[in-house]
Amino acid sequence: MLPKGLVLLVICGLLFMACSTKEEEKEGIDYANLNLPQQPNILWIVAEDLSAYLPMFGDSTVATPNLSRLANEGVTYTNVFSPSGVCAPSRAAIATGMYPTRIGATHMRTGPWFNFKTTDSVLSKYGRPVYEAKPPAGTHMHSYYLRKAGYYCTNNDKEDYQFRCEMTAWDESSRKAHWRNRPGNPPFFSIFNLMTTHESRIWTKAKDSLWVAKDLEVPVEPYWPDTEIAKKDIRRMYSNIKEMDQQVGQILKELEQDGLLEKTIIFWYSDHGGPLPRQKRTIYDSGLHVPLIIRFPNQQFAGRRDDQLISFVDFKPTLLSLAGVAPPEYADGRAWMGRFRSNTPRSYIYAAADRFDHQHDRIRAVRDKRYKYVRNYLPNQSYYLPVKFRETMNIMKELLRMEAASSLTTHQALWFRKQKDPEELFDTWSDPDELNNLAESPEYLEKKKELQNALDTWISDMTDMGMVPEEEYIESVGEYWNQPKTATPTVTKDNNHWVLNCATEGASIGYQWLEEGQHPGEYWKIYSDSLPDSVNKKLVARAHRIGYKPSDLVQKSKTE
Repeated sequence: MLPKGLVLLVICGLLFMACSTKEEEKEGIDYANLNLPQQPNILWIVAEDLSAYLPMFGDSTVATPNLSRLANEGVTYTNVFSPSGVCAPSRAAIATGMYPTRIGATHMRTGPWFNFKTTDSVLSKYGRPVYEAKPPAGTHMHSYYLRKAGYYCTNNDKEDYQFRCEMTAWDESSRKAHWRNRPGNPPFFSIFNLMTTHESRIWTKAKDSLWVAKDLEVPVEPYWPDTEIAKKDIRRMYSNIKEMDQQVGQILKELEQDGLLEKTIIFWYSDHGGPLPRQKRTIYDSGLHVPLIIRFPNQQFAGRRDDQLISFVDFKPTLLSLAGVAPPEYADGRAWMGRFRSNTPRSYIYAAADRFDHQHDRIRAVRDKRYKYVRNYLPNQSYYLPVKFRETMNIMKELLRMEAASSLTTHQALWFRKQKDPEELFDTWSDPDELNNLAESPEYLEKKKELQNALDTWISDMTDMGMVPEEEYIESVGEYWNQPKTATPTVTKDNNHWVLNCATEGASIGYQWLEEGQHPGEYWKIYSDSLPDSVNKKLVARAHRIGYKPSDLVQKSKTE
């Protein structure tokens, strides 16, 4: 038995440590003390359609050993939000660092997964006007800046940015893309998109053997049916989480096999909220709030939690800052760490919901750490929109059956109301499911005014394109069939060096050196300065501005 004095000393020490830990968490993480290589490798592992149904976020329904390892060795971020509850606008925000409403990328979708492999035949059968979002001149994707800084950039393999991927964005973008394919040993930026938790996997994997016990008790959100039909889909969601966790483990294993774990910053996050009804496509936290874990080399800040507000528009500035690259001034986001980190914390996150497939709405929202303010611009239509893709899952069919039979509970019925409240205000701490509207409560009048003003300022500053009828926006940028085309680069020779220029403002120019009889490949090097002539090779160049069609090819040989 310890002496009384020693016991008292131990107790005081433990109390001091507890107080210090609480104070440290209150103050946040001092990223100025982050110790990184000059150009660290950066790996993004992206899950689809997933809310924070994970142990490190308080849900222990299923074990996720690989994600739990990342959390134990890294930082768990508790207040991260997408500006949209659906994937294409979310990816536009991440790739450009700009709000989808600002660049005309707010609608889901502007075209069927735009990329250079998409044929005109596919585009003509889309069933809606096809167009590309058109960011301001000089906008480039995140990976473009890293490639210019010497990074090898790979994407495996989903693009879906609301515009064709910038021609010079990737060294590889395919299902085989991997940091292991890089020539030599340059730093890499690699993305792996894991589709396992996607909404569609709720029904396409319905007959697969479940990874979790069929009688497992799963949490049932108050807006879901508490029936066996519904629980089966919820169990499938958790089964998909376990499978996704194994895929994360395989990627980590490859990183360790290559001796790169402690030279790499690892991000794991999801592209928006969960796959089940009243999650994806909504502006509630169930559609916007995403889990994020970051592991730094040598387990810096291991086991810590960071509760600062973060938006997807902050990802690009932070990514570039970590690589030592100055974020572009046009970015709407802020870097929260790295060489160019901002010392001003974010006060609010913003979000929008507009068209989803063939269903139109117009909703805007702003949120601080506790309160969410929602403005419904089309209050005379239902919250629920009949999106056929979502209606394929059995839990959605169950809700529709119950709605038709007038057997929904009060909370379940909220989503099916024929009219919306023009304004909503939620205390997300006491009401995390956003079911109790406080907008008319006198007690919250000042908070509502504060958030109203913040939302008005954001909409004005962004010149919100979602407020413009989509048909007018399409007319202004040009439907796919008549959208502007990037000017063909000019190629001139100066003292045995090739000089390339493009008349289209803000376009990037890509080039390749080809042997005789060789045809241009899919991936282009970024032109930034004059090129010394290459003996017995032909120079091929092409230009592309995001939102424009790519230019024609231009070719020059040594003799020209």
